[in-house]
Amino acid sequence: MLRVLIVDDYVPWRSFVALALSIRTDVQIAGEAENGLMAIQKAIELQPDLVVLDVGLPDLNGIEVARQILEFVPQTKILFLTQNTSHDVVYAALRAGAHGYLAKSHAARDLLLALDALLLGDLFVSASIANPPFGDDPISH
Repeated sequence: MLRVLIVDDYVPWRSFVALALSIRTDVQIAGEAENGLMAIQKAIELQPDLVVLDVGLPDLNGIEVARQILEFVPQTKILFLTQNTSHDVVYAALRAGAHGYLAKSHAARDLLLALDALLLGDLFVSASIANPPFGDDPISH
């Protein structure tokens, strides 16, 4: 059973993620958190297998939250699910130890695909982020 902690400051979004993941019989929602400090505390307490984490939280940046969670619960996988699709933020999230990065706009299509990839030990990044439109790639500048 995969135990999941969902972290987002918007309650309806947490409910959507929980509902989407509940389709899977091998997933259990272990808990929810509305801010970064609560996320760190709950991750230490619950020891989830996966944390679905937003970047934009009201108290701590999600990337810092991911770093701290991985420091205290290193076996946990981090999947960012956020509106922020800036390549700099995506790279920072992956450097911080994230196992996946999804755009909220593609969550309905990509969330379960990302879950499967993470379970196989693969990295998952939404195609819309991984393949930016021509000319928007900050690496080429």
